[in-house]
Amino acid sequence: MPLSKLDQLKRVTTVVADTGDIASIEAYRPTDCTTNPTLILKAAQMPAYADFVDEAVSHVTRQGGSRKARIAAACDRLAVTFGTALSKLVPGRVSTEVDADLSFDTQASIAKGRAIIADYEGRGIGRERILIKIAATWEGIKAAEILQREGIDCNLTLLFSLEQAIAAAQAKAYLISPFVGRILDWHMKATGQTYTAETDPGVVSVRGIFEHYKAQGYETVVMGASFRNMGEIEALAGCDRLTIAPALLQQLAEDDGPLPRKLDATAVRRADAAEPMLNEPAFRWGLNENAMASEKLAEGIRAFAKDLDALRTMLAARIPD
Repeated sequence: MPLSKLDQLKRVTTVVADTGDIASIEAYRPTDCTTNPTLILKAAQMPAYADFVDEAVSHVTRQGGSRKARIAAACDRLAVTFGTALSKLVPGRVSTEVDADLSFDTQASIAKGRAIIADYEGRGIGRERILIKIAATWEGIKAAEILQREGIDCNLTLLFSLEQAIAAAQAKAYLISPFVGRILDWHMKATGQTYTAETDPGVVSVRGIFEHYKAQGYETVVMGASFRNMGEIEALAGCDRLTIAPALLQQLAEDDGPLPRKLDATAVRRADAAEPMLNEPAFRWGLNENAMASEKLAEGIRAFAKDLDALRTMLAARIPD
């Protein structure tokens, strides 16, 4: 019996589920899973997870502090509760995201990352099972650098440029999530063109980052994210990891056509010398000169912050004054 494309992909790439839905994890059995405020908000509205919401509300209702602090604590509690459940279904890592509205506050991001890890460890889940997910702003990258030194592994997300990728690797982040589909979205809107999987700007970007990392000997894991179609996924077969939404996992599982490897770290020639450290002015200038990366980073932070606010509003309605 021929292997599905999903099974073929799993042979060359670590497959990660981009969802907070436990049923999807059970169905496709990925190695890791990732969540974000949008996915947590969606899952929290499903009747299947009403008990998770009830537990978070009950937990903070028994606490003191301001109402604002209790609402924030309920969001954190809910995210870790989802992550705890997901960690029981995957053998690898679960990514839990720092609040998007902390994306430009290094110290607050560090504190939030430490608190998330403490909550997981309080539930018997070791930090080696968790990735703290932080937006790849300069401030977020610096937060990740400090957390990594403390043994807290980080996933730098909303990554759209080589400058972000280099800074993340030099900060020794455990993993980056370069976004494929959102890059394609921007270019299609800007140019009016259509693209094949091979010319897809998001695919080209991730391939470039992958090859740059392997040439420089960076240990940071490259995990392509935000896919719009199967062609993008197939074009990145062989990338360290790919995080894929349930609808596309299903398409891959139902297709038994060939899926050849497209990326191979062993085929990349190592650079003769290490590149210089990327400082803050160079990072900010490079991002400024990349209209797509600047716009998509800002847009992504706003979108995650909006969904986090919606989650806060939903929980606030249940939390007494």
